[in-house]
Amino acid sequence: MPEKLKVLFLCTGNSCRSQMAEGWAKKLKGEILEAYSAGIETHGLNPNAVKVMAEAGVDISGHTSKTVDSLRSIPFDYVITVCGHANETCPAWLGSAAKIVHAGFDDPPKLAKTAKDADEALNNYRRVRDEIRRFVQTLPQAITG
Repeated sequence: MPEKLKVLFLCTGNSCRSQMAEGWAKKLKGEILEAYSAGIETHGLNPNAVKVMAEAGVDISGHTSKTVDSLRSIPFDYVITVCGHANETCPAWLGSAAKIVHAGFDDPPKLAKTAKDADEALNNYRRVRDEIRRFVQTLPQAITG
């Protein structure tokens, strides 16, 4: 059996988008991808991200928010930045062995701040969750081809 591709989903705070991507990758592509997530810094696990992922049947409640430096010993094949800030500030050492790919998604916590109510705020999380799922479903072909 071939070795799984080691993929890191990188975001600014490892609280929402990268956590969702890791959750989807483990659920949908666990047989071919070894998925991780991290941030440039840590912001804690976003409870709304946990909630909307649970609605979709993916439990990320046991995930923790961690920095990319805590995963320095893992030889990643691919680093997928899921926000513009992470793409712009991706630590140079990650690119030494891994191929860096950018797949940007809107920031649900930022969008939620301007939502008119809690339902609209959660709908932003749901939309981004579904966009991330569609992207993860294209892996690894979307990044290796």
